[in-house]
This record gives sequence, C-alpha cells and structure tokens, in this order.
Amino acid sequence: MTAFNGAHYRQRPIPDVVREFQLIREKHVLVVDDNLIGTRPEHIARAKALFRAMAEVNLGKEWIAQATINFADDEELLALAAKAGCRGVFIGFESPTAEGLRELGKKFNLLKGRDFRASVRRIQRHHILVAGSFIIGLDIDEPGIGKRIAEVAGQYGVDNLNALFLTPLPGTRLWDQMKSEGRIALDTFPEDWKYYTLTFPVARYKNLSLDGIIQEMISCDRTFYSMPRILRRVWSNLWQQRKPLISLVGNLSYRSNLRLNCKAYADFKSSVRVGV
Repeated sequence: MTAFNGAHYRQRPIPDVVREFQLIREKHVLVVDDNLIGTRPEHIARAKALFRAMAEVNLGKEWIAQATINFADDEELLALAAKAGCRGVFIGFESPTAEGLRELGKKFNLLKGRDFRASVRRIQRHHILVAGSFIIGLDIDEPGIGKRIAEVAGQYGVDNLNALFLTPLPGTRLWDQMKSEGRIALDTFPEDWKYYTLTFPVARYKNLSLDGIIQEMISCDRTFYSMPRILRRVWSNLWQQRKPLISLVGNLSYRSNLRLNCKAYADFKSSVRVGV
C-alpha cells in the first residue's frame, strides 16, 4: 500500500536482482513484488532488460510473479519473461463488472476494447500459467457475486482463481473511509491482526452480511473448483501442451482447501460473535 511503501516505483540494480536469484538454492521461486513489470513504458523497458539479463546467465530456475493485465500487451515482454524462467503470473482482475473496477480504480482493466480472454490466452501461449485474483465485498457487490466471479474467471480462461475479501488496512484510504462510516468490524489491535490476511471478512459490507459474504466466498470456490471444471481446464492445458500436471496439482490443491476454509470461517464467526 502506498501509505506504507510510498507512491514511487522503485527499482533495484539489475545485477543485484540477478545475483540474488543466483544465491537462492531452490529451483522454484515466488517473486514478491506487487507488480514486477510496472506501468509505464520505461518500466516495461526495464523489465525486458531484467529478463534478458536473467536469461543470459541461465539461472536454471522457474518462477512466478505478480503483474497487471498489461503484461499481455507486449509479445516481446512475454517471450523474454518465459525465456527468463517465468512459469506463472498472478493478475488482479478484481471485479467482474466495470462498476467494480471503477470503484477500485483499476485503470488498466478499464481500457476500451480490453478483451480479458484474449489477454489471458496471449500469456498462456508462452506457457505461462495465469492465476486470476478477484475481490468480494465491494460496495457494488450483491448476493450472487461469488458465483458470478467464478463464471467470469472461467470465461477469461484463467488456470487458477484466488478470491479474497475486501480488507481495509490501517493507513489506507479504504480504512479511513470505512472507519468514518463505522464499517470496521474488527479493530482491536494487536488481537485482531490475525484476521487481516485478506481471507476473513473484517469489515461491514454494504450489501452482504457476515454470513452472506462468507457464503459468497464458498460458492465462488466450489463453483470454480468443481471437478468437471477442473478436468476441463486440465484437458485444455494438455491439448495446448501447457503443463497439465502443474495445472492439475494446483487445482486439486485449491479444491482440497475448501473444507479447511469452511472450518476456518466457522471458527471465525464463533470468535467474532462471542467477542474474542
């Protein structure tokens, strides 16, 4: 968040990044950067230079990162990322509606003529898996949003879906807004910090009750990770020669977490209602 990290896009020297990659012993790496490629032309140029440097030293590693949907707009960028070892990317689609995107200020997702399915396909053609992230709990969201997100994610063709609850973090504009409206449900710190993981509904949502928003999340996950849909995605990856085994393992892993999530939600509701 900009309140903590600042509003400027900071870049480390490329040799330092490559050297750090070389020092990592594991073969599979998660790049912890909110947006690895940046947003402006000079950011994209720098990302290309980074990927070229990574490819030149032949790191022998496979990695996943986070980026905005404009990752799909540059074929050279995609080719260089794949050559450098990129095997997956988390992309924040955030909302299935234009109203929701405007609420969040996701300008790249609102570009006129943006075809999300085509964008996802362009990334996948470079054998890079796409995990789509969505948020449940926007003011625009109403009952049925969970299933709608699952359906739209399926239409986009993402390999995995990661839905999160809208979470107002202290120091953000969202926190200030919801605090002024008396919509922060859990604000006893440090005790309540354990719930600020984006995986619990810590606020009061405009059109969804506590039980309601949890049911929307469960509906979202159960719909997207139903066995028939998993098999269709794996078959598509097999047909297109895009790491079907990784797709299968990833989808089954998400599916296996459904029961654990339901238990966690039940415990959460019990704790909230007894004031723990």
